[in-house]
Amino acid sequence: MSSDNNDENRRDFLMVAAGSFTAVGGACALWPLIDQMNPDASAKALATVEVDLSPIKDGQAITIMWRGKPVFIRKRTADEIKEAKDVDVADLPDPQDDGDRVKNDEWLVLIGICTHLGCIPSGQKTGDNSGEYGGWFCPCHGSHYDTSGRIRKGPAPRNLEVPPYAFVTDTKIKIG
Repeated sequence: MSSDNNDENRRDFLMVAAGSFTAVGGACALWPLIDQMNPDASAKALATVEVDLSPIKDGQAITIMWRGKPVFIRKRTADEIKEAKDVDVADLPDPQDDGDRVKNDEWLVLIGICTHLGCIPSGQKTGDNSGEYGGWFCPCHGSHYDTSGRIRKGPAPRNLEVPPYAFVTDTKIKIG
């Protein structure tokens, strides 16, 4: 009887060992497949960008890169703010109030890609063609954007997009 008991114990041990070996081997084989679905380090590094706004003067604009896209940051003048707020949104192709597009009236943050076919509008630099409404002009197909980044004229179907951003301090924003 002790021989039967030893055979039974040996069989149980072999079954547990084989099952454990199979489970560990399966996990080791699946890990690379699961791990490759995570974003790589370069994508994680670009997930958020902090921008110091203190050196930007009234009426000046800068362009930074975020997730491979240009982001336009403009410190609007009092006249640009008034002009953006005075627009009757019912007349716009993509109606959106200026207050819904900014978190602080003075600062406008937009993704600088035309919503028509993906060109980069001009109007960021002094002397650039900023279109009929003082904002941006897309040289590819003639879309005109106002001082709030809203489409006013041309083939673009939507306003320039506003990326997710938040003010970290009065002079610093975090995009993403």
